[in-house]
Amino acid sequence: MSKVKVAIIYYSATGGNYQMVQWAKDAAEKAGAEVKVLRVQELAPESAIASNPLWKKHYDETKDLIPVVTPQDMVDADAIIFSTPTRYGNVASQFKQYLDTLGGVWSQGLLVNKTITAMSSAMNANGGVEETIRSIYTSAMHFGAIIVAPGYTDPSIYAAGGNPYGASASIIDGEIKNDVEGAVRHQAKRLVDVTRQFLGK
Repeated sequence: MSKVKVAIIYYSATGGNYQMVQWAKDAAEKAGAEVKVLRVQELAPESAIASNPLWKKHYDETKDLIPVVTPQDMVDADAIIFSTPTRYGNVASQFKQYLDTLGGVWSQGLLVNKTITAMSSAMNANGGVEETIRSIYTSAMHFGAIIVAPGYTDPSIYAAGGNPYGASASIIDGEIKNDVEGAVRHQAKRLVDVTRQFLGK
């Protein structure tokens, strides 16, 4: 039986979303998936990154460790986990720029029937995370993808704050403050399980 291929595509400035991605990767692999972790291209100038020590530290630690995602990575995957911090109720510009590069593969129908789930973060418990996740799902609808939201399918969703759209972290100074790990792990496993059912793998 072939493995479900999962691409985890994320943006993280100070490391909180990166931590969520690590939990998702571990859970997806334990569920039997083949996982690739990929970061979107950083667009901010070096001066902006250097102005925030946490941002600079995380950027330096991961820029050569995690490959930059390409549109082909979406094509090659069966399932995709997206993760981005919220920016005023929407995705980070770095993340949006990647979505905007998908026109070529989208126009060929190469994103149809990919299974997609999304996670986000903000400083506050709310802070726009639901709208950020929903904006990703809006793009997924244009792709013809299949949205696999966690809903209320596990107690961990409630423990993390009760967001049925996707795991959402409260992150301050690069540290996750709410109990979101279980929700992230459940969401990643659910994506693999649903994708396996759909593909008959």
